[in-house]
Amino acid sequence: MKWHHVQENWSAFYEAIIDKWPEADEADLDEVDGDQRAFVTYLAEATGQEPEEIREELREWLVGEIPSDVVMDPVHDNHSIALSAKFVGEGEDEFSDDARFGDDSDRNDG
Repeated sequence: MKWHHVQENWSAFYEAIIDKWPEADEADLDEVDGDQRAFVTYLAEATGQEPEEIREELREWLVGEIPSDVVMDPVHDNHSIALSAKFVGEGEDEFSDDARFGDDSDRNDG
């Protein structure tokens, strides 16, 4: 994953951040607000590590996949829907209701 994934979905990453850096606190993460430099500085202070050590840990952490709880977060969904616009036909709205495709509750499986 890239830092912009983290920044765009900042609050959705709180659990994953706290799993990786248990010294982190949600209220402090609110203050950081996805700023990478502020995050490194905050973690260095919270963990007592040198900023370069934190940057290395952050690089290693970013090599992983986006955590599933982030992918399932509604903020991420809206971002994914917006990105899907390039696959939606001209004149259509990517956020419009897709009711014309039917609903699972309308199926007769019996």
